[in-house]
Formats: sequence, structure tokens, C-alpha cells
Amino acid sequence: MSMQYSYFFFKILCFLTLMISLSNGTQLIIVNNCKESVWPGILGTAGHQTPNNGGFHLSTGEQVVMEVPEKWSGRIWGRQGCCFDEHGKGSCQTGDCSGFLQCMGTGGLPPATVVEMTLGTSQNQLHYYDVSLVDGFNLPVSMIPVGGGVGCGVASCEADLNICCPAAFVVRQQEGKVVGCKSACLATKAPKYCCTGEFANPGRCKPTVFARLFKAICPRAYSYAFDESTGLNRCRAPRYVITFCPPKK
Repeated sequence: MSMQYSYFFFKILCFLTLMISLSNGTQLIIVNNCKESVWPGILGTAGHQTPNNGGFHLSTGEQVVMEVPEKWSGRIWGRQGCCFDEHGKGSCQTGDCSGFLQCMGTGGLPPATVVEMTLGTSQNQLHYYDVSLVDGFNLPVSMIPVGGGVGCGVASCEADLNICCPAAFVVRQQEGKVVGCKSACLATKAPKYCCTGEFANPGRCKPTVFARLFKAICPRAYSYAFDESTGLNRCRAPRYVITFCPPKK
């Protein structure tokens, strides 16, 4: 590589870095590291926009860069086994959002592994994020801050929980392959598992044997409704990489 070309590349890199740093938003880099296609679903919480109309397709090895505004709040999950027609109508084996490619304000049907985030508030500039197994599991996923400095944690469930899913919680496709694992709450609807009713507080709602199983395998994920001590991450980074089927550390 010539010195002139190297200098030109360096100037471009510095320009891009500067533009990113001057941005008022946060970059979300969504990567598909799975062996099959993934259809990410996106949902902004009430009062927040939903980027990319709420859904798109990612081939194996493909990535998409999105920029969300300051203080954005929402969730991202992976859909698998999807089939859509030319009008974007169809269905997915897991994470389906009312049969549309673009979820457009509709959440995903559990079980699904969910990345949740609140990227600052009017009272607090910190970003809060987690990988949640509260709605069950379908795909391994991680959220890693880039350029956030010391103290920024990784939220992830890198293992395939479908392999060790209790028989009563298994979700299968027509061919019999396990494609999802329900949470105890989703499978039983019991208040003690869902942290509802008289169990709707951290003093009464404790991790169950199933939540402990998920936590033992995925210690950096949110395993039940009040798993904030180790499941919730705090950071302030300009960008985050969200990877489906991340490499195991």
C-alpha cells in the first residue's frame, strides 16, 4: 500500500470517527453470525420511534447499522424460520410479529431472546441494557458496547438453551426440531413464576429452579423479572454491537 493511499485512508477513518462522535444518537450494529438467516424484529417503547419499520432480513454474515436518537428505548429480538411473500406477509417459527416482515409497532411472539435497552433519560445520561430470558429463548444473542470505557458490561446469552430445555417448555417446528424454549412464566402462567399478583415485588418473587438453570448457563442474561443485580448493565457508549449467535468466549 502506498504512503499516499495510507494517508487518504487515515483521513477517511478520522472523518468517519469524528462524524460518529458528533452524532446525537447511538449506533446499533446488528450482526447475523448464525448459520441461517435471521429476521431481526424491533419495537420502540411507548413514545419512541421504531427504526427500519420494525423488521428486516439478515443473511448469514450480514450486518446492518442503525442510528437511534438520544434517549431511545426499545427492544430487539431475532426471528427464525421466516417466509414472506412480495408484500411482506408470512410467518416465522419463532418471534413472529403478527405475520409481517416489518413489525411496525408489534412485539414478537414468545418464546424469544430479547435485547432491551433504555439509552438515557432526562434524569440520567447512562444507558441501561440487558439480554432477557423472561420471555423464553430462541436464539443466542449478545450486546457489546464499543468505546464506552471502564465499567461497561456485556449483556449476552451465548449458549443454545434449546439443547437443555426442559421437556415441558420445548417448542418444536413441524419437523420436530426444537426452535424455542419457554420460560416458566410463559409455560405455566403461575404468579410465582411471572412475578405478578402477590409476587409482584423483589421480596416475594425469587429465582426458581428454572431461572437458576438459565442463569447458570447464561450468567450475563436477565433470567427473571427482578434479576437486576447481575442482569442489568449500565454504560455510556457511542455504539453497540448486537450479534445473533455470537462466538462463545
